[in-house]
Amino acid sequence: MKKFLLGTVLALAIPGAAVAAEECGEITMAEMNWSSAKIVVATSKFLLEQGYGCDVVVVPSDTTPAVTSLAENNKPDIVPELWPNSAGDVYDKLKEGGKIVELTSVLDPGGVEGWWIPSYLAEAHPELKTIDGILANPELVGGMFNNCPDGWGCRTVSDNLARAFDLEGKGIKVFNHGSGETLATSMASAFESKEPWFGYYWAPTTPLGKYDMVSVDLGEYDEAAHEANQNANAPDPKPSAFPTAPILTIVTKDFNESHPKESELLSNVSFKTDTMSSLLAWQDENNATSEEAAVYFLQNNKDIWADWLNDDAKEKLAKLLK
Repeated sequence: MKKFLLGTVLALAIPGAAVAAEECGEITMAEMNWSSAKIVVATSKFLLEQGYGCDVVVVPSDTTPAVTSLAENNKPDIVPELWPNSAGDVYDKLKEGGKIVELTSVLDPGGVEGWWIPSYLAEAHPELKTIDGILANPELVGGMFNNCPDGWGCRTVSDNLARAFDLEGKGIKVFNHGSGETLATSMASAFESKEPWFGYYWAPTTPLGKYDMVSVDLGEYDEAAHEANQNANAPDPKPSAFPTAPILTIVTKDFNESHPKESELLSNVSFKTDTMSSLLAWQDENNATSEEAAVYFLQNNKDIWADWLNDDAKEKLAKLLK
């Protein structure tokens, strides 16, 4: 079925691709090594090639190599999914120097972190939607908090929040997972058995696409508190919600000026974070490639991506839009 979907889309789209090939030419696009980025690249590549006549060269990369290459070589032309919070000072200098252009939030509202409970638990006990309700009823969440594994950036923040909320003192044992796999498995096992679960997770991810989870209200976001909570030796950690991390599509200044139509398209390419989590879940359940997940999105969300295109591109992809 997956091959049929992919073949159908390509058969419908390819005939018009060569018409505008000379208008766009060869462009380079960084593909980060995580699943959501690969789906964004596959979707953007398809639209750029079939709708705008580009020859897209995909360059395998990661945050630091991509930013370094931009600084040293002014390449790649496009980085479709960049997390600026992880990009460091080099990225800040590129932005301040006007060498790159931030086109859009490719994931809306961005990267989401938090403490979660299953929806069936929230429906049975609405008071658990807030951290105060959980602290007052530790037995309803199984008396346990599923924490980040060692070495993860979220571990330090969650450790400090656990101290700030005095989880242990309120009867909630903090269980430190040894790996991301066991953290995800604990959620899956609880959800499938309809048992209590309380712990850290983030999106977009496959588990939050598979399982209907509710983010626990940790109170207001306090920038100073959150900054302090990133220090493992914080003497007096304070409560704070997790901020949403911006996830952007960026292009070089040169590309933005030489390819205005393509930049306009890329500025429109944006997925809801929940939608991306659902795509990742579909990909996992169907053992699908990133290209097949992109095709699945294109075939089932024409009303969304049609508005990303200009009139010429809509005409080239008219068969696919029917």
